Amino acid sequence: MNSFFRMLLVLTVIVLCAAVAQTSLPEEALPAYSRTGSSGTEVEEIQRVLKERGLFNGEITGYYGEQTRQAVTKFQRQQGLKQSGIADEATLKRLGITIGVVPEATDANINLLARIISAEGRGESYVGQVAIGAVICNRIEHPSFPDTLAGVIYQNGAFTALSDGQFNQPVTESAYSAARDALAGWDPTGGAIYYYNPAKTSNRFIYSRPVIAVIGDHRFCS
Repeated sequence: MNSFFRMLLVLTVIVLCAAVAQTSLPEEALPAYSRTGSSGTEVEEIQRVLKERGLFNGEITGYYGEQTRQAVTKFQRQQGLKQSGIADEATLKRLGITIGVVPEATDANINLLARIISAEGRGESYVGQVAIGAVICNRIEHPSFPDTLAGVIYQNGAFTALSDGQFNQPVTESAYSAARDALAGWDPTGGAIYYYNPAKTSNRFIYSRPVIAVIGDHRFCS
């Protein structure tokens, strides 16, 4: 086989592998929308709205079981949406379940975001601090999290810094600049909505999330 045909064969294999990779992403790589097995306040709201529309006859439990999946699929069929049974962004919008918008960089917002960045990222590089702020901003715009800056930060159990006293410690100067950059749209994580330090957690759920960036001691996940 001459060099031309050998190169052509290699290029063909690369193209085919890329095509397979694009069409066979595991479910874990999808955005963290409510789906079968999910639970929480968003699922409760989905069930409540579907119940009001006469599509869901079960109890409002906050657990996304088969009955909820079927109700979501019926709603999607009615609305002309893709019938996936997953409460994706388009489905939530039609249900009237809101998605937040990152707020302006007012002094109050900068101060609040800087406080959690400092508490969670003390000792991290500047980029690592911006990345923490970016995750919080990404959560505001994600349907599975509260719609406001304060709502995301104070969400029960979301950040250990609120329970271990770090949140009330003096704020590092770099955290204020990091907060400004995050609110302005700088996202070193590439869209992460979770992060963790593998040396400090053994949480099974967080380890199940696909890692999309590693910055300092933190792994950032979708």
